[in-house]
Amino acid sequence: MSVSPLDPLIRKLEYRRPFSSADRAALLALPYEVKTIEAGAYIVRDGTKPTRACLVVSGFTFRHKIVAEGARQILSLNMRGDLVDFQSSFLGIADHNVQALTRSEVAYIPRDALRNIAFERPVIGEALWHDSLVDASIFCEWIANVGRRDSRTRLAHLLCEFSLRLEAAGLGDHKAWELPMTQEQLADVVGLTPVHVNRTLKTLEQDGLIRRNRRAVSVSNWKKLAEAGDFQSSYLHLPEHKLSLLQRA
Repeated sequence: MSVSPLDPLIRKLEYRRPFSSADRAALLALPYEVKTIEAGAYIVRDGTKPTRACLVVSGFTFRHKIVAEGARQILSLNMRGDLVDFQSSFLGIADHNVQALTRSEVAYIPRDALRNIAFERPVIGEALWHDSLVDASIFCEWIANVGRRDSRTRLAHLLCEFSLRLEAAGLGDHKAWELPMTQEQLADVVGLTPVHVNRTLKTLEQDGLIRRNRRAVSVSNWKKLAEAGDFQSSYLHLPEHKLSLLQRA
């Protein structure tokens, strides 16, 4: 069977509830255009009116805001199966930027086609709605992370989240993976300076929680890393068999 660029979306949405063969066929019949986006290129710019939603097929993207003084706050990391600007399909205007973190392949889906399938097929609409609510849950956790946790806890929490989401997306193992972000980008996620990020990562290594080889990260003790990060996976709303990772670690 040939693999459709829309397969990652279907796989992710079916976390929420299984689709009928007709629902899957309707999703696979959505019109789309696949493009390769180089690292650093903008996919959506704040203030524009997108006519298409963007699905990440491969690679990583991120959402961010630029404040008046020119500083950047990264709002989320996106990977295979994520619709990075679905809300713009309903709000009509982008209220943040979306940029490629790595060289990425994306599928552009016309906004009206997504809106129509969400209303015409209630099971798909519910799954898309659920996915948007999970995004909101992750945003809430990131606000708490930046606003009320210290630097060590912030970074440990981010590493735990990334590892679980990566495995849930079928992109690796939660105990060993490659971090696609520079220390400057990590700093813009957790609201620290790059120097502080570097120092904190070294502390996590010295404490025996992780090992690093350039961007390759292996988790030496997952449970202790989760404790250091004040990390509870419930806000990710992963399927039960994914949540068991914490017990298996």
